Amino acid sequence: MSFLKNAIGQLLIVVSFLFSALSVMGADQMVDVTKVGVVGDGATLNTAAIQKAIDDCAAAGGGTVSFPAGRYLTGTIQIKSNVTLRLEEQATLLGSTNVADYRNLDPFIDGSGHALGHALVVAVDAENVGIEGKGTVDGQSPQLKATQKSYTMRPFLVRWVRCTNVTVRDVHLMNPGAWTLNFFQTKGAVIDGVTIRSRDLGMQNNDGINLDSSENIRVSNCDVISGDDALVIKSTSEARPSHDIQAINCKLSSRTNAIKLGTESIGGFSNISVSNCTITNTKMAGIALYEVDGADLSNVMVSDITMDGVIIPISIRLGSRLKTFREGDQARPNPGKLSDVMIKNVTAKNIEMIGMLINGIPGFPVENLNLENIQLELPGGGTAEAAKIQLPEKESAYPEFDMFGKTMPAYGIYARHVNGLKLQGVRITSLQPDARPATVFMDVNNMTQADFTSASTKTP
Repeated sequence: MSFLKNAIGQLLIVVSFLFSALSVMGADQMVDVTKVGVVGDGATLNTAAIQKAIDDCAAAGGGTVSFPAGRYLTGTIQIKSNVTLRLEEQATLLGSTNVADYRNLDPFIDGSGHALGHALVVAVDAENVGIEGKGTVDGQSPQLKATQKSYTMRPFLVRWVRCTNVTVRDVHLMNPGAWTLNFFQTKGAVIDGVTIRSRDLGMQNNDGINLDSSENIRVSNCDVISGDDALVIKSTSEARPSHDIQAINCKLSSRTNAIKLGTESIGGFSNISVSNCTITNTKMAGIALYEVDGADLSNVMVSDITMDGVIIPISIRLGSRLKTFREGDQARPNPGKLSDVMIKNVTAKNIEMIGMLINGIPGFPVENLNLENIQLELPGGGTAEAAKIQLPEKESAYPEFDMFGKTMPAYGIYARHVNGLKLQGVRITSLQPDARPATVFMDVNNMTQADFTSASTKTP
C-alpha cells in the first residue's frame, strides 16, 4: 500500500497549503447590510437589497458583507467573486417560504431521479468566496414544504457551483429543503467548524456536507446531524472525478449513512482520506464506499473511526448501475473499478445487522482491500436457517445496505467477488449466541489473514 501512503501524503501537503492560503485571503471592504436597506425583522423580504449589497461589494473589488444580529428573510441570493458573507452571532438568514422567491442556476437530476438545483445561497463560477461567522442559515423547509401541494421545489441551503477558493467556517446551517452544504465542480475549499442540523424534518435528500466532482477540499471540526448522508462525496460529472479530499475531526450522525462515497459515481474518486471521526445513531452504514456508474474508486483511506449505533459499520459495493446525471453525458459501457482501499483503526458497537458487507460483481471484483485493526461488537441471535441464505447479485441495483435483504448468512463479514483482501488485527465479537458463521467468503481470491479472531457465545 506504499502508493496509497504516498497519495495520502501528497493530499495532506495540498490541503495544508490550501488551508494556509485561504486563511489569509480576502479584501478589506466591510459592508453592514443594515446600513444599505436590509431589514432584520424576520418579516421583510430582503432578497433584492441583499443582492445589491453583494453586487456593489463585488464591483468595488470585493470584501465582506456583514449581517449583525437580526433575522433576515430572503429568497435566492448569489455570492459574487471576492465576496464573503459574515453572519455575526444571533444573525440568521431565513429562507423565504414562497416558492417564487427561489432560482435554479444549475439544474440537474440526482441519483434517485429527482430534479434539483434551486438554492437559498449560491455562487456560480466565482472565486475567493465564502460564508463565515457564528450566525445561522435557516432554510425553513418545513414551512416551505407546507406551501406546496407536491413538495417538488426543494432548495439546497448553500451551494457552490464551479467555484475556486471557497471558505465556509463556523456557521450553523439548518432546515434545508434538499442538500445542506453542496460543492459542485469546486476547486479548493476549506470547511471548518460548521454545524449542520437537518434531521427529522420529514423529507428526503437532506444531506449534510455534499462534495460533488470537486477537488482539493479540506473538511475539519464539523458537527453534522443529518436526515440523509452526513458526509458524502459524489461525482455526477462524467469527466470530473472527486479527488484530493481530506476530512478530519468530525462528529457525524445520520438517518442514512455517515461517511459515503457514491452513489452518484460516474466521474469516480481518488486520493480521499477520512480520519478521526465519531459516528453515532446512524440508520444505515457508518462507512459506505459505492462505485456503480462505471468509473474508478481508488486510493481511499478511512482511519481512526469510532461508531456507536449503526446498522452496518462498513458497506462496500462495486456495481453496474451505469447511470448519468448531467445533460450531454454518456453512460459508461462497463463497470468500473473499486481498488486500493485501506480501512483501519475502527471500533463499532451497537451494530444491528452485520459487521462488514463487501460485494463486487461477477468478473469485476473489489481489488486490494486492506482492513486493519478493526473491532466490531455484534448483537448475535442469528439462526441456522439464516446461515443458509443465498444473497442475490443485483448487479444493476441502487446500492444500499439492505439491497440484498436484511438477514445475512454471517454475523461478522460477508465478502463476495474480491481479489486481494487483507485482514489484520480484525476482531469480531457476538454478544449473544449466533448459529451463523462469523464470516462468509465467496469468490474471494488472494486473501491473507493475520491476528484475525471471532468469538460468539456458544450456541445453545
